[in-house]
Amino acid sequence: MARTQDIIIKSTHRGLRYEDGRLTDVLEAGRYEVPDGSRRRRNSPVVEIVLVDVRERELLLKGQEILTSDKVAVRVSIITQYRVVDPAAALEKVESYTDRLYSDVQLAARRSLASMTLEGILTNRNQLSEDILGDVQDAASGYGIAILRADVKDLVFPGNLQEIMNRVLAAERLSEAQLVEARTTAEREGIEARSRAETERVAAEAERESERIKAESRADTQRLEAEAEAAALRLHAGAAAAYADHPVLLRVRELEALARLATNAEARLYIGFDKHAELRAE
Repeated sequence: MARTQDIIIKSTHRGLRYEDGRLTDVLEAGRYEVPDGSRRRRNSPVVEIVLVDVRERELLLKGQEILTSDKVAVRVSIITQYRVVDPAAALEKVESYTDRLYSDVQLAARRSLASMTLEGILTNRNQLSEDILGDVQDAASGYGIAILRADVKDLVFPGNLQEIMNRVLAAERLSEAQLVEARTTAEREGIEARSRAETERVAAEAERESERIKAESRADTQRLEAEAEAAALRLHAGAAAAYADHPVLLRVRELEALARLATNAEARLYIGFDKHAELRAE
């Protein structure tokens, strides 16, 4: 009886089973018995298990110097995340799927950058990542690789161009700061203007209210004075009518007036001068 040995495949890997060099099966995670190669029978097949890692991995392309469509040399670093989804295709269709993926990403980056201007790269950096991802996904699927993500990690420009870009960015920041300051000043002045207008409106309303109250007070005073004067006139009219009906009352008032004058030492009373003058004339 042929001796066997146990092969354990972890959940992070898959196993390609070869018999006499021919792929016969793709093994999932688990324990498998395979013939012991050191003690196999003369006519029994040679069995080999090749493990393939199916976890997500990263591939980094560092410092690729590429010309843009307007002949500016830029240095770009690209990070690609991928995983093996077809272990048989990854090992059978290409010699090394990692080397092939490296070349595909590199060529995709060159094609994308060669079709873009420097201004286009600066204004739409995400377009470069999208172009690389779309280009590599189709190619990698042919040898069992799924591309999960492809992004530009670093983008380095020539020294003089970098200095110019820094100046442009500084100018843009200064312009934005000045714009914010201008907006703040305009908003503050607007608030102050509205506050002054509101203050003036309140003051005008208060002044109008004060004038109205004064006018009402004057009208009330005039009305009261007129009523008092009318009342006094009515009293005088009543007194005159009483004196006319009762002459003795008028005489009593005269005596009261004389009595009050008598209390004042400096008072002088002249009675009947016109009458005496008429007597002397006769």
